[in-house]
Amino acid sequence: MFARAVCFIKYREALKPLLVSIRDVKGSLKDQQWIQDVYGEYLESLADLNTGFFSVIGEESARQDEIFATWFSNDQAHPLVILQGSDHVGFALVTRQRSPVKAAGASYRMSEFFVRRPHRHAGIGRNAATLIFDRFAGDWEIVEYQRHPDSIAFWRRVLAVYCPGKFSERAQNGEVHQRFKSRLSTVR
Repeated sequence: MFARAVCFIKYREALKPLLVSIRDVKGSLKDQQWIQDVYGEYLESLADLNTGFFSVIGEESARQDEIFATWFSNDQAHPLVILQGSDHVGFALVTRQRSPVKAAGASYRMSEFFVRRPHRHAGIGRNAATLIFDRFAGDWEIVEYQRHPDSIAFWRRVLAVYCPGKFSERAQNGEVHQRFKSRLSTVR
């Protein structure tokens, strides 16, 4: 545990002060509306994957209303906004299994993660991911489509620093799965 904390401190020192924070949206209609407003951008960024799924969900879709209703009311879903200073720049959805299917099952899953295009490649996503992992301590799983190499590369870079050498990765059914364990941060 001590080695991980030292690595984490070095990681934090190397980052530029971006004033990145995350906030739970369940108590804020303004934050919920912001996610709904930028959800189309998120879907556009996924449309290039040609999975056939993302083009089905459109701005006027009843399915989209169901998605948000689940995000904002399910006690196993943790929708978060990503902020740079006071500006909304992205969102994430962390989901928690009611009970892991098997002993090796992940407690948390990064179900959705999005940073708006103008705010990418500045460390915001990396810092937000670190804050999220530290907030939800436990066993994690992140899943990306193999057709999305930028996403795979992003999560590999984040995990290589967050838990160097202590995550597993496997490819299965057109997806890449990373698993690791996070702990509450002692560095604030």
